[in-house]
Amino acid sequence: MMRIVVVGIAALLMCCKSNVEKTKPTIEPISESIYASGMIKSKNQYEAFVTVTGIVNHVFLEDGDTVKRGTPILSISNETQRFNKENAKLAADFSDLRANSGKLNEAKAQIALAKDKVTNDSLNFLRQKALWQQNIGTKVELEQRELAYENSKTAYYTSIINYKDLQRQLEFSSSQAKKNLSISSKLENDFILKSQIDGIVYAINKYKGEIVGPQTSLATIGEAKKFVLEMQVDEYDILKIRRGLPVVVALDSYKGKAFDAVITKIYPIMNKSNKTFKLEAEFVTEPPLLYPNISFEANIVLDSKPSALLIPHSYLWNDSLVTKSNGEKIRVKTGLKDYKKVEIVAGLTKEDELVKQGE
Repeated sequence: MMRIVVVGIAALLMCCKSNVEKTKPTIEPISESIYASGMIKSKNQYEAFVTVTGIVNHVFLEDGDTVKRGTPILSISNETQRFNKENAKLAADFSDLRANSGKLNEAKAQIALAKDKVTNDSLNFLRQKALWQQNIGTKVELEQRELAYENSKTAYYTSIINYKDLQRQLEFSSSQAKKNLSISSKLENDFILKSQIDGIVYAINKYKGEIVGPQTSLATIGEAKKFVLEMQVDEYDILKIRRGLPVVVALDSYKGKAFDAVITKIYPIMNKSNKTFKLEAEFVTEPPLLYPNISFEANIVLDSKPSALLIPHSYLWNDSLVTKSNGEKIRVKTGLKDYKKVEIVAGLTKEDELVKQGE
């Protein structure tokens, strides 16, 4: 009976030993990469807003129309602003210097009259003074002539000052009225949504009769044939990423195909809500047809080797130890890693046989 039990245990041990998973290192290419997901955007894509409140009264374009910078997209009605502009135009016309040239000419005429009076009173004063020196006339007459001369001089200088004040006032009023008209015209332009770039109107978000305000997105606009890949990566990986790294992109719209891209921009602030950083990449060769907001998955390639000594992850434990088939524990130095295998830089050869972790 004892012999039967011993034989059974030996058979069981032999069976377990034969079921131990073993492997040998292989020489294969490997790439270490970081996973990212995101959305394709048209280059310079933006949501268009206005700074005013009103009602859409006309839409000039449709979804998909091509635009140039400055092309009107839609207009917003606001009667109050229209009246304000008309009032500003009336005020500008009324205050225009050319319209007030008569007032300046009248002031100039007053200066000329005052000057003539100064000349006349000066001659009378000098004549009376000469007579007085010849003991002709009275001192009262001399003083009256002198007083008249002084008064006419004062009137003359006052007319010059009045002219300059009038000119300055008219210039100020004209300039102010023109500035108010310019402001009013600028405000009127705020009621017309125009494209800021050459591109395509990908979406009109509001239509005739709808009320809109400064917080309302009215249209989505972007460049026509240039696209960027906007993606997010975890904060744990951001320090490994730099501009120029290659990216392998998979699109749901192109099943079974991969496209090459390259990192072009790293946004230097973390999104606190999801602990990610935003990146941008551009295609090396674009797919034949793209649209904004298409989703994608990508691998950002940190490094790659065409030939490396590799073992499966499951044969490595504590990130640096492997077990040989004879039970010996070996400390190894690792290199690149992908989701299946890890590179062994030192500690093993391709002839070494390993048993799976925990066996």
